[in-house]
Amino acid sequence: MSTPSGVEEVIPEFADAFPFESFNRMQRAALPAVLDSDDNVVVSAPTASGKTALAELAICRTLRRGGTALFLAPLRALTNEKENEWERFESLGYSVYVVTGERDLNPRRAERADILVMTPEKADSATRKHDSPRYSFVTDVDCCVIDEVHLLDSDERGAVLEVTVARLRRLCDPRVVALSATMSNVGDIADWLDAPVDCTFQFGDDYRPVPLHAGVETYAHGDNAFADKYRRLYRALDLAEPHITDGGQALAFVASRQDTVRAAEKARDELTERDIDVGARGDYDFHTDAQELQNDTLRQSVVDGVGFHHAGLSKADKDRVEEWFRAGKIQLLFSTSTLAWGVNLPARCVVIRDTKHHDPLEGEVDMSPLDILQMLGRAGRPGYDDAGYAHVVCDGSDADRYRQLLEDGKPIESRLAGGLDAHLNAEIALGVIDDLEDVMGWLETTFYYARAESAPDRYDAGDSLRERVSSTLERLVEDGFVEQSGLEIEPTPLGRLASQYYLRLETAAAFHRLCERTEELEESPVLRTVADAAEFDSVSARRDEREAFGAVLGGEGDDLEAGNRKVLAILRAGMDGTTPGELQSDAWVIRRNAVRMLAALRAFCERFAAPRDASLVRRVEARVEHGVSASAVGLTAVDGVGSGRASKLASEGLTTPADLRDAGVDGLVAAGLSEGVAERVLEQARTLPDIAVEWTDVPETVARGENAMAEVTVRNGSDGEPAGIRVTVNGVEMTAETRYLGTTTLPVGVFGGDAETLTYEVEVTFPELPLPAVTDARTVDVE
Repeated sequence: MSTPSGVEEVIPEFADAFPFESFNRMQRAALPAVLDSDDNVVVSAPTASGKTALAELAICRTLRRGGTALFLAPLRALTNEKENEWERFESLGYSVYVVTGERDLNPRRAERADILVMTPEKADSATRKHDSPRYSFVTDVDCCVIDEVHLLDSDERGAVLEVTVARLRRLCDPRVVALSATMSNVGDIADWLDAPVDCTFQFGDDYRPVPLHAGVETYAHGDNAFADKYRRLYRALDLAEPHITDGGQALAFVASRQDTVRAAEKARDELTERDIDVGARGDYDFHTDAQELQNDTLRQSVVDGVGFHHAGLSKADKDRVEEWFRAGKIQLLFSTSTLAWGVNLPARCVVIRDTKHHDPLEGEVDMSPLDILQMLGRAGRPGYDDAGYAHVVCDGSDADRYRQLLEDGKPIESRLAGGLDAHLNAEIALGVIDDLEDVMGWLETTFYYARAESAPDRYDAGDSLRERVSSTLERLVEDGFVEQSGLEIEPTPLGRLASQYYLRLETAAAFHRLCERTEELEESPVLRTVADAAEFDSVSARRDEREAFGAVLGGEGDDLEAGNRKVLAILRAGMDGTTPGELQSDAWVIRRNAVRMLAALRAFCERFAAPRDASLVRRVEARVEHGVSASAVGLTAVDGVGSGRASKLASEGLTTPADLRDAGVDGLVAAGLSEGVAERVLEQARTLPDIAVEWTDVPETVARGENAMAEVTVRNGSDGEPAGIRVTVNGVEMTAETRYLGTTTLPVGVFGGDAETLTYEVEVTFPELPLPAVTDARTVDVE
């Protein structure tokens, strides 16, 4: 009996959720497994063959039964796209909620949602916190749809997807529906997910809605890398030109955001020289709409039929570019590879101009084979083109490698082995694993295990795989991340912090060693420890960069590797907002990663060192993030005061929230703020700690050999705040405590000893705010 094709016939109550009336051949073949079975499903099919409809069918089955569906999207941009697309489900009375790192989580909405949309990274975070009230919703998932499951083979993100799905299956055992572009080892994915044979599908190129012709093209080298880039561009235009002149469109993938802009500018000039008729300058409405674009270069380019698309554009500009490309108003579009994973923008011709890209943390690297195949799959526009044409432009020495990739595809491999220690530690820290039997049980839930069983020549299969995991556990115990008693395993505070902040274990160990130093923590070792972190080991430094960071650092850190010293220079210069031009290309990414690690180091200090150390790290963190001087950084604790405003106020002698409160609105206006801004800044400054210190019964003198008891009271006149309070005499610590500070009183013993003068000092520090320490002192003479 054949499967019905009409949406209304197959799933009438959800017919309005689908933007078409009939399912295609591929969808009909997989439909019974997705809609009529409870089994897990794996589908591998060519790009643009209609896999999204299968995801939606799986969601419909879940909703029909009153359950909650989770959709794992490979990119944050795609989560936003799904939110817009799935308003169709909202119109049927179902709730769709996107959970990403850029949005504040609303636990109530998440708990009530029928469809949750996340990236693998956010799902990883949520499942790690599943036992907290904010994230408990993740344990109620009944069906997990994995879009682009071949992301498992991504060097950076594959292991995250793998352990997240394995963890989710242990937490709530949802049905899993995994969708992928064409891959050669779909059976391995099915074995991992326990999908039966009749629920495992591998659709070949004959299921592509538009046939694909793919090839590899080489180019003649120029005098340097810059010249090579333009030679590849001209080669790309040669390949795109016949399709553009025939009324088709071309999509060209380049290495970076900046490259999309430069290539579009150069292509406009080249197309004019070749007398190729593109553009819509006669279309008055389009010309008028183009003037609304926020990006000046894009505004000038699109009217000539050439556009560019990258993550740095505003959402409004990106939406317009996508709309105009779909409508044919833009005939040639330059983009980064992220577009291939996100928005569905097919074109008759796809050209990959750049097969390498610059990674701030690794230098020049090859684009992954996954990215190459994903980009090429965008060739061919269903309903418009009879065929798609895809080309890789590369160096002659790489041509055979790419030809083999196009011919044979690529098996999906597990990337878990590279970070096995950190991921095993995370599962122990989360309580997923609490004995030796659990360790092996967890291993068997991973794709790593399934793939090793299938390809033992590529992996340590069988007993050797278990031995590797066992030795990894032994190292975790030896290095202090895990404690073992008999068969029982539990995490240490060090292991929990490493997991909580997603640190490489060698970085966590270095942070721990820094906290255990006996001397007072200072800025230089903090910066050095972060710059020397394992997360930055792959950073490379060009010759011009080495000269620049040498000028910034002098002799500081000269024993570090060049890449780590480059990181140190970027942090040092960035703390004052004076990054040299030679270091700016990678500075943003490096600073962003450093801020994350400084936040982790601050938590290590709170746990293993002292509040004053955590306070120092918090101030360094704020300086790196905002690029302000040491005198101005305390002002960044005030909501509404960024780097520019903080520097401006500091130049007027206002350097702390207390100074702002003392200045009042008039003083802030005199310092250059408008009255409205001054009122808002003052209001926020009043919410920050306002410390008053009162000494009681402290004598002016004490006889040698005598003693007296006094007190010091610390009051916070604003909202309570975690604080460290430390009392010293002549620099020697007498009392120290950490508390949520409202009002506290500490005893002070006055002892007449050998010293002629006793100086008592109370210091109040704030580990979570970039505020300077508040100190107050009293002196007692010994007679």
